[in-house]
Amino acid sequence: MSSKPNRASTEKTRQKNQTVDLTTARRMLPLVQRIVSDIIHDRQELNRFQFEQEGLDRNKRELSWPERERRYTLQGEVVRLEGRIQEEQQELAQLGAILVNVTTGQIGFPTLVNGRPAFFSWQMGEDNVAYWHFDGEAVRRPIPPNWNEGAPIRLVSHR
Repeated sequence: MSSKPNRASTEKTRQKNQTVDLTTARRMLPLVQRIVSDIIHDRQELNRFQFEQEGLDRNKRELSWPERERRYTLQGEVVRLEGRIQEEQQELAQLGAILVNVTTGQIGFPTLVNGRPAFFSWQMGEDNVAYWHFDGEAVRRPIPPNWNEGAPIRLVSHR
């Protein structure tokens, strides 16, 4: 269990497949930012430990006692970090957010646009939820200023 408090317990737990409106996504952003920051930090640490562990695993029969001790320590750290990352991703899921890309720290908040599954999109380094994309698309589009934050979202086609 993580020594960090479960941040998701401070927010209303969301049902799977439930949509999030733009106002709610923006209100959750400070909490989501902290969780994503933790995930990225923990992934970087995990990658570093796994790289070192792989090197020690290749020569495990010829290791000195301090090297063996380090190998066992790394195994424990890898398991601990994998568990933390899983908990952090569960916190996002409880909030109704989805980790779209761990490398960029991109998060999707499920919504509907013209009745189609879509996401409000945010990623590390951005100040606000200012983009959206349809489910399955990689291209993020700016959120139009005419989208009312409480109303169902409809695209207006200009012909």
